[in-house]
Amino acid sequence: MAELMSSGLELTFAGMGIVFLFLTMLVYAINMMSGLIQRYLPEEPATSISIPVAPKNTATDKSYIAAITAAVHQYRSTH
Repeated sequence: MAELMSSGLELTFAGMGIVFLFLTMLVYAINMMSGLIQRYLPEEPATSISIPVAPKNTATDKSYIAAITAAVHQYRSTH
């Protein structure tokens, strides 16, 4: 029984070690690829894009708020 437990522990630690080594190599590979991309393909500066903002219509906003409030009230009263 002790031999079986020691074999199981050896297999567990070997598997965990392999997974740890693989994940460590993966992190280094991703960092190297990120460095290469930043060096050879630098990001172009973003151009300023102005998004037009529509003027607020208070009458429309109030009707939306009233409709949403009524819907929430109806939902809460039935559930």
